[in-house]
Amino acid sequence: MVLANILGFLGCKPSDNPSEWSSKQVDKWFEKGEWLNGWNITPDGSINRKEFAVSYFKNKERWDKAFTFLKSNDLSKLEIKRYEIDGDNVFAPVSEYLSKNEEDAKYEAHKKYIDIQYVISGTEQMSVAPLASLAEVLTPYDETKDVGFMTVSNASHFTATPENFFIFFPSDIHRPSVKVGENSQVRKVVVKVKVD
Repeated sequence: MVLANILGFLGCKPSDNPSEWSSKQVDKWFEKGEWLNGWNITPDGSINRKEFAVSYFKNKERWDKAFTFLKSNDLSKLEIKRYEIDGDNVFAPVSEYLSKNEEDAKYEAHKKYIDIQYVISGTEQMSVAPLASLAEVLTPYDETKDVGFMTVSNASHFTATPENFFIFFPSDIHRPSVKVGENSQVRKVVVKVKVD
């Protein structure tokens, strides 16, 4: 009887592999938010939680360094440049620009890096589409720059503000930097986390 209880308990133990987790288990882990390392910004609802959990547990050290960088710096005062966090594994360019008209912004995708995109000040529209929505390749993938540009047949649109952040995986075709209302000044950090 005791042995049966122990075996039953062990059988119910959640796996350490998030790819085996149920949606409920993924949501519980995600919403607990320990992975944010104290960074008090809301993850956008568009983030693929399961894909993030799998990537986080595969490269926990990289993700922890990324979120620690975001928490530990006054992002509004950082110079406009690339910040080295962990060599080529994790780095963060900070930029300022005028948000674009929709027709001037292109959809893009990466293969080597995942983006954590956070608008430090200003507002912009972020659009995201699955790879299956790829309609036409405008600029073939450039391995050196880790980017290709394309059009999509269908996308979802979200508003990026200093209250939320986005994570885009290689499976996410995305279009940042589009104006919300009028063209306006945006300050942004994009933390690039290398994919293995």
